[in-house]
Amino acid sequence: MTDSTVIVETRGRVGLMRINRPRQMNALNSEVMAQILAAVEAFDADPDIGAMVLAGNERAFAAGADIKEMAGMGVVDHIQSGRIAMWQRVRSAKKPIIAAVSGFCLGGGCELAMMCDMIVASETATFGQPEINLGIMPGAGGTQRLTRAVGKALAMEMVLNARFISAQEALVHGLVNRVVPVEHFLDEALTLAGEIAARAPLAVQLAKQAVNQAFETSLTEGLMDERYLFYMLFASQDQQEGMAAFVEKRPANWQGK
Repeated sequence: MTDSTVIVETRGRVGLMRINRPRQMNALNSEVMAQILAAVEAFDADPDIGAMVLAGNERAFAAGADIKEMAGMGVVDHIQSGRIAMWQRVRSAKKPIIAAVSGFCLGGGCELAMMCDMIVASETATFGQPEINLGIMPGAGGTQRLTRAVGKALAMEMVLNARFISAQEALVHGLVNRVVPVEHFLDEALTLAGEIAARAPLAVQLAKQAVNQAFETSLTEGLMDERYLFYMLFASQDQQEGMAAFVEKRPANWQGK
């Protein structure tokens, strides 16, 4: 459905979502986010999908939120609409999501990319949180996730002074996983997602949960959570199959059970 604001398809065990508002540089409005969230939840519930990729196009992942839609909103409008709170559903996905980023990744677009578990960037990718230029600030996690990714000093400059960083700077500071030529960014993200999707599904999901806990709890609490999830996997058929396959020197046949 090329007339949709989000094109959804499957590539083997990978669910692919592509933001499709090229004239608006993929600006994120309510319709786009609703379609992204619906696709994420559908793929998360599909046992035939092991990982997801969220992409824009070569010119823009998403150049920000749709300012025309937001300009007339007041405090009560934001609270009642739950506009930003709904974005939490991306973060709540059990399966890994990889952002494939090329061109502009700004404001809400940068926040959306950071909600994903990994970012594959093209050489033309540009990251920033320029909300200060509109008299506002990031409100969907930009001040929190960006600081955890790149550190306080750079986050302050990006948030307070609208500094943009290149793909290579983002790689150096740990915001992205890898940088590739623009013609390969989507294929690289799909390849990475495909490799993860081929692994033991339950182990992938619980391992993702454990890594995320490292950013949200103390070391002591994180270690306890990790140990619990590790033990839980020994109740799975995949653990028995994986270890048997290793001993028998054969590929494992994962069942996600």
